[in-house]
Amino acid sequence: MNIIDFLLPSQVYIDFKAQSKDNTLKALAALGHSLTGLDENHILSGLSASEQAGTTVVGQGVAIPNTKLHDLDQPCGIFARLKAPIHFDSVDDELVDLIFMLLGPMSLGHIHLKALARITRLLRDPTMCAKLRGSTSSDAMYALLTAS
Repeated sequence: MNIIDFLLPSQVYIDFKAQSKDNTLKALAALGHSLTGLDENHILSGLSASEQAGTTVVGQGVAIPNTKLHDLDQPCGIFARLKAPIHFDSVDDELVDLIFMLLGPMSLGHIHLKALARITRLLRDPTMCAKLRGSTSSDAMYALLTAS
């Protein structure tokens, strides 16, 4: 599974404004609604449940909030580089500035896990994170995210 399979250039955001974890999840749920047509509150509820089960912060200022949804037939991603880092309830209290939200189909749990593993491998690479932070456009970030 490749990032290009569930992320389009229009789903990459640079200088995303967020004041808190809750505010960010709400904004991502709204974007998820506009992409999938699914109920925004349903998406937010799934993301919140995932966060309550355990932090989605993977280190290096990266969070990967995700959820599986019944009415989705394929994975859908949104990548956001925040304008300013925020607290995201990480174990080490590190601030987060790179967020990749993944919405996956409940009926295809193995696809969701493969997509999540691909995102995690990519964003655990310090060089990749540095390049994403140094990018000057969403197109450049998209090219980095989908290069392999």
